[in-house]
Amino acid sequence: MSVDGEVRRLRTEADEPGWEVDPDDDWGVAVVATVGRQLKLRREAVGMRAAEFGAAVGYGEDMVYKIEGGKRIPRPDYLDRADEVLGAGGLLAAMKEDVARVRYPKKVRDLAQMEARAVELQLYDPLNIHGLLQTPEYARSLFMMRRPAFTSDDVERGVAARVARKAVFEREPAPELSFVQEEWVLRRPLGGKMLLRQQLEHLLELGQLRNVEIQVMPMAREEHAGAEGGIEVLKFEDGSAVGRSPGVANGRPVSEPRQLRILELRYGIIRAQALPPRESLAFIEQLLGET
Repeated sequence: MSVDGEVRRLRTEADEPGWEVDPDDDWGVAVVATVGRQLKLRREAVGMRAAEFGAAVGYGEDMVYKIEGGKRIPRPDYLDRADEVLGAGGLLAAMKEDVARVRYPKKVRDLAQMEARAVELQLYDPLNIHGLLQTPEYARSLFMMRRPAFTSDDVERGVAARVARKAVFEREPAPELSFVQEEWVLRRPLGGKMLLRQQLEHLLELGQLRNVEIQVMPMAREEHAGAEGGIEVLKFEDGSAVGRSPGVANGRPVSEPRQLRILELRYGIIRAQALPPRESLAFIEQLLGET
């Protein structure tokens, strides 16, 4: 049997699990439950059984019940097909915008919301190229290296969430972004040399933006203020700020002035120990030539 000229294989929880609902995300749970209820009401209104509807949209009956019961987050293509099959006139497809907001874990959404409000970001990652600087391909390779292994769906969900955060570079007015990256991280060919070349090229592009400063911490430095781990400090227009580092409050977000002062002190020393932005871009260009 063909649908739209192509063979449509029924997708089930076993071969394509769909997006899990974060049980700790009350707002997300409510959104998914509402969307599922609307889908069920529309299906029943046209007199369609779950198995028949599932076959029409390309999903198994069990998945239909899980989505309608608020147990799974429907994919965009599911809502598009449901709108078409049930003759909803765009009402079901329009729910993709609400669903898109809950497809990422709550902690990722919370971080993205803070980044969207920040007027200044100070970021140091000693282990990898910072998430905001990663290409989708580099991010995907990192997610695929996680152990225990992520499912392919979890990998793509993680990549999508990381890419969505990159909207911070497109904001107007633009925030001030400062990054410090370790030399050894820029030399490590995670995912292969081709991915590393693309990543280095991406860093050079971002480093040309007027509101972005990327600095490299050379491996030859004999002193390093970042020995206790990564640092994130986000400052907001009202003068408030929030920071996080493994070396302060066990990595929990902090906004108390004394703890923020410690983070800013360490970050300031790290920047002073790293290569200046212009020299850093020249160094990255040199690494690109060697890769």
